[in-house]
Amino acid sequence: QVQLVESGGGLVQAGGSLRLSCAASGRAFSGYKMGWFRQAPGKEREFVAHISRTGSSTYYADSVKGRFTISRDNAKNTVYLQMNSLKPEDTAIYYCAAGLMAAIMNGYDYWGQGTQVTVSS
Repeated sequence: QVQLVESGGGLVQAGGSLRLSCAASGRAFSGYKMGWFRQAPGKEREFVAHISRTGSSTYYADSVKGRFTISRDNAKNTVYLQMNSLKPEDTAIYYCAAGLMAAIMNGYDYWGQGTQVTVSS
């Protein structure tokens, strides 16, 4: 079992930045591939970013490429999402996810409770 707790969400103006954190507890964090997803009101949950077990490989949705950066610190059991140049359309609840055998966009076994990000225009 892995427990995931997101933090760092909030209200920010368009063009601003936020850094989300996801703290993991439970079994060996470094064995899990990690991802960030988001769900806006009235929309389906969508993939945002993925990072490999060591952090050597990362993948992004086209909508956030060049603005968001995913990273992880296995010593701290934490994955991060640095979000720059935020846009109103980035407004959503952001979730982190963990999976031993996760593919980039699916196959995650554990999910956090989410953190709200609101970007005002």
